[in-house]
Amino acid sequence: MSGPAGRADDRPGAGLSRRSLLGMAGAGAVGLVGAGGLGWQAGSRSARDASAAAVPDVHAFAGVHQAGIVTPAQDRLHFASWDLSTTSREDVILLLRRWTAAAARMTQGLPAGELGPDSGPYDAPPDDTGEAMDLAPSRLTLTFGFGGSLFTTADGTDRFGLAHRRPAALADLPHFPGDALEPTRCGGDLAVQACADDPQVAVHAIRNLSRLAFGTASVRWSQLGYGRTSSTSTSQTTPRNLFGFKDGTANLKAEQHDLVEDHVWAGAGDGAGEGGDASWMAGGSYLVARRIRMTIETWDRSSLREQEAIVGRTKGSGAPLSGGTELTEPDLAATGRGGIPLIAADSHVRLAHPTSNGGARMLRRGYNYTDGSDGLGHLDAGLFFLAYVRDPRTQYVPLQTVLARDDAMSEYLRHTGSGLWAAPPGVPPGARLGGPDGAYVGEGLFV
Repeated sequence: MSGPAGRADDRPGAGLSRRSLLGMAGAGAVGLVGAGGLGWQAGSRSARDASAAAVPDVHAFAGVHQAGIVTPAQDRLHFASWDLSTTSREDVILLLRRWTAAAARMTQGLPAGELGPDSGPYDAPPDDTGEAMDLAPSRLTLTFGFGGSLFTTADGTDRFGLAHRRPAALADLPHFPGDALEPTRCGGDLAVQACADDPQVAVHAIRNLSRLAFGTASVRWSQLGYGRTSSTSTSQTTPRNLFGFKDGTANLKAEQHDLVEDHVWAGAGDGAGEGGDASWMAGGSYLVARRIRMTIETWDRSSLREQEAIVGRTKGSGAPLSGGTELTEPDLAATGRGGIPLIAADSHVRLAHPTSNGGARMLRRGYNYTDGSDGLGHLDAGLFFLAYVRDPRTQYVPLQTVLARDDAMSEYLRHTGSGLWAAPPGVPPGARLGGPDGAYVGEGLFV
């Protein structure tokens, strides 16, 4: 079984293919394959750095924080959540160990299993599905999260002896004005955000994690995304959403270390005294996902004046209506003829601005999506909103409450999917992965 011959080399910016990486690994060139466990273990930081230098479109899997949060946003997304079918805590841990080992391999451009898609016992299924076989690593990152239902069910059942470790910040999101949530697009015990520059690489990763979960967990819902709608690094330009406007100009960037520390990463003392032991979340973050359908056909019939007034920025340059360029700070006090504010009171920019929300900020990693049409001649398209925050209760919830109630843009939006997950810290650099005693994502929760 093989993928499109030569595809990896044909695309701009493509790196080494998985076949090339396998060859390098076999020769010891990238230092990824070792003895023990599943036959592979994460190398030392120096080995990973050497690997990253040799293969520029590879992100290290291990680290203090999970990759895929402040990592420069890739262009494609496959997001999925799973419901656990097991009642065994040991089964959950085994699944996380298997997922961690496979994720570490796939992010480095290797097959999910050490045998690969075209070898191993001839009468057994391969340990990798094979569709990414000839593709480059494509900067794949896999970011894992735990939903509130992993800790306690709606009726308060402690499924896996974890109820006392549910962080207070992982409280269920409230119902916001205008929510039109579809139960089949909400929640989930476990979630994985797969981001890559090649959609097939992201899909391959989620598919193989699902394969490994067979008998323990099943996909609850998933979402494909394309065209990132925010930048997470100062090295990236601001993209546009499906309304045609630049989106995420004021987003937090990885280079803003102090702000990221304050607004994204959970601290060791967070939640102290609120009930629930959240100490295992130090270095982690909380992921909010919202599937926001845009009523594009209505938007497309509105005037440019109305569109810009709703957003609070020009459609061309993205500059605030108070003047300047895209990166000019909006002057929310500026007025025009008759003392009318240049940036309307119900504009998105004003209502979402940190000064209107007690200084609260988020790190967004959203993507456009298009899921065909709805049978009524309308595109089912919009924004798959993803944001990482230190505490959803003080950052996302109050902001979304204001936007849902007062934002003029809400007339063109319908929230159809929702979820909140605790994204634990990363696997320690140099930790041994795979096998019955290998390190795994979220290990601190289960000790």
